[in-house]
Amino acid sequence: MRRKVIIDCDPGIDDSLALMLALSMDEMEIAGITVVCGNCPTSMGTANAKKVLAYMNRLDIPVFAGEERPLKREYADALDTHGRDGLGESFLSEVQGYDQDMGAVEFLSEILRKETCAVIALGPMTNLARLYMTDPEAFGRIEEIVSMGGNFNSRGNCSPVAEYNYWADPDAAAMVYKAAGELGKEISMVGLDVTRKIVLTPDLLAYMKRLNPEIGAFVEKITGFYFDFHWQQEHLIGCVINDPLAVAYFADRSVCRGFRAYTQVETAGVCAGQTVVDFTPESREGLGGGQGTAALAAVNFYGKKANSVILTDVDREKFFRIFFSGILDKDEESLDLISALTGGIKG
Repeated sequence: MRRKVIIDCDPGIDDSLALMLALSMDEMEIAGITVVCGNCPTSMGTANAKKVLAYMNRLDIPVFAGEERPLKREYADALDTHGRDGLGESFLSEVQGYDQDMGAVEFLSEILRKETCAVIALGPMTNLARLYMTDPEAFGRIEEIVSMGGNFNSRGNCSPVAEYNYWADPDAAAMVYKAAGELGKEISMVGLDVTRKIVLTPDLLAYMKRLNPEIGAFVEKITGFYFDFHWQQEHLIGCVINDPLAVAYFADRSVCRGFRAYTQVETAGVCAGQTVVDFTPESREGLGGGQGTAALAAVNFYGKKANSVILTDVDREKFFRIFFSGILDKDEESLDLISALTGGIKG
């Protein structure tokens, strides 16, 4: 079933790959792209989103600039990870025009009051928190939130315990998770436990270039900086592409597995941005592909109803089949080397 979705993002190298994947998928209709400060400042992220749309010949999709700073804390970008232009220092040509009269939060409020849409949140949750603060009724009409952010058992990537998107604006993330619980909704947390296992290796990139030289070369151009960063910081040969996994999971729940739980986000101190997942072994039973076959409410320490699905396992081969077939416009059956090229990846 084709679903209408808003992509809230902070492009960003992996956000850009996620946009490319989303634009190629029949499972979703992108109603708009909203941009938030995160990997790069909002103005830069908005420009980068338009660059990706231009490359994909989809400038018919509107891009709305959103919040320019976190709710309370100082803004800290991730340009050290994504390059001075936020796109791996590829310095793609600017796209003139296609500016919108309204901002991201106003757009979210307007469209959600007209129709129900899902949201794939690929950056800090500042736009969503502002929507909840200014128009809780519209926020309550969000069909589903799939969020790339957080971590359960995996180490953090910007502190010992926190993932960047939630660390960048912990107050916003805390507000959105709390609101979800109050509204009886569950946020799918596509966190570092699963995204760290999605590594674009040199072999996979070379295979992309063989299958589709033009798009492969574009991906190589924007990820080269990312490859160097991962080697310098983690001695990883390749780069972790977090955000496309959230898009793939939205379209195909069998890509990831996890469990339902109550989650809250720490907002202060050395643990700011940490996702505190309240669970017991009983709450983890019977959940496959993001859907609870046992339909258990989380049995937890606080005794609160689940407000999240915490994803902990990922089928890497299935993800790369979806990713390659989408952005390269290939049938999955033709990707005969994917199994061999993903079998040795360690998350």
